[in-house]
Amino acid sequence: MAAPADLQRIVIENCAIATVDADDTEYASGYVVVAGNKIESIGAGKAPEGLANVVRRVDGTGHLVTPGLVNTHHHFYQWITRGLATDHNLFNWLVALYPTWARIDEQMVKAAAQGSLGMMARGGVTTAMDHHYVFPKNSGDLSGAIIGAASDMGVRFTLARGSMDRSEKDGGLPPDFAVETLEGALAATAETVDKHHDASFDAMTQIAVAPCSPFSVSTELMKQGAELARAKGVRLHTHGSETVEEEQFCKELFGMGPTDYFESTGWLGDDVWMAHCVHMNDSDIAAFARTGTGVAHCPSSNARLAAGIARVPDMLKAGVPVGLGVDGTASNESGELHTELRNALLINRLGAHREAALNARQALRLGTFGGAQVLGRASQIGSLEPGKLADLVLWKIDGIGHSSIADPVTAIVFGAAAPVTLSLVNGRPIVEDGRLLHVDEDAIARSAREEAQRLARISAEA
Repeated sequence: MAAPADLQRIVIENCAIATVDADDTEYASGYVVVAGNKIESIGAGKAPEGLANVVRRVDGTGHLVTPGLVNTHHHFYQWITRGLATDHNLFNWLVALYPTWARIDEQMVKAAAQGSLGMMARGGVTTAMDHHYVFPKNSGDLSGAIIGAASDMGVRFTLARGSMDRSEKDGGLPPDFAVETLEGALAATAETVDKHHDASFDAMTQIAVAPCSPFSVSTELMKQGAELARAKGVRLHTHGSETVEEEQFCKELFGMGPTDYFESTGWLGDDVWMAHCVHMNDSDIAAFARTGTGVAHCPSSNARLAAGIARVPDMLKAGVPVGLGVDGTASNESGELHTELRNALLINRLGAHREAALNARQALRLGTFGGAQVLGRASQIGSLEPGKLADLVLWKIDGIGHSSIADPVTAIVFGAAAPVTLSLVNGRPIVEDGRLLHVDEDAIARSAREEAQRLARISAEA
């Protein structure tokens, strides 16, 4: 008779290991023992002898094991609008695409979520996040479709239930028909938290309250959204300080810059994280550090939209929690997070005498433990330590792309995107030899193409 699932063990050995713990402990050749959904033990050399209920042994020769990657900012629905408005800055890009996005429905959102999640999972993401803020009338259960796609794939997931109530008629960017009312947005957000949020240690689904941005949301929605989140005991997320145009918008509309505006609406705190934070001065960074407000750094999207270079080294030096984000795939068409390790390092080195601005291990920490901090789950995921959840990735580094790089962490950060041989979430394999285990990749590709074409037709007709 097989042992209960919580007593079954997976043993991975003969691999290099980067734990990303507080001491950055690494092993040139070591082992990880997974028992049920948690890491039981980790160390140098061979795994302990005599382990009971071992259901699988993995020879990790030629591999590096790291914590699973944690994505801290994304917009899944944009998977079906990739490759559009490719030479626009943020505001012009939004104006060009909002009319199309405002015509999405449940079937489209499901296909887009599957595509977004599939690309991330194949590239080592074990915890994903989606900031979804477009809810057209009569479009179906969009939140349920997104959460269902993550559940089917086996990825740990945070849905940031977004909202917009400041449309063109109020001086915002979204079309009038693309926004919710203040009351409707708050009620729907509360319902999503009540229905889907799991506060347990090994939760697979969590919800955050996430009004979209200062230029698409009223001050009342910001204030009441923060109150709602804290009453429900969930985290808060929004876009912040992404462009110089946003800073100008805030000063014209509110008489202050973005950080001061966020503070005035209750949006600084250790339960808050913001996407981008590109245009931050010293006092902004100090305010984030003082309050424990987190940042989702999205280097590829920032470059794609010419938003600028976030001051990540300065944020880290000040003690600001920073993770990495893919951002929406209409502004990062690759949709992958493991390439962001490299891009974060390279972009933050741009400029004279910045060769040491970020190093390989800092980049890996941004994509793992930093992301866990930002999502409020640092005690559960983000590093490989006994008692933590078994979310880990086995990267192949003995192939042509990496075999001549002696240091394993340097290999996966500076080198090409490393193949994923095995990815575990909650102790359960979700990727093996670069393929998704629980969903049909070819069917996802077909569905995404069909839904992208359908949305394009509907938008053209409108």
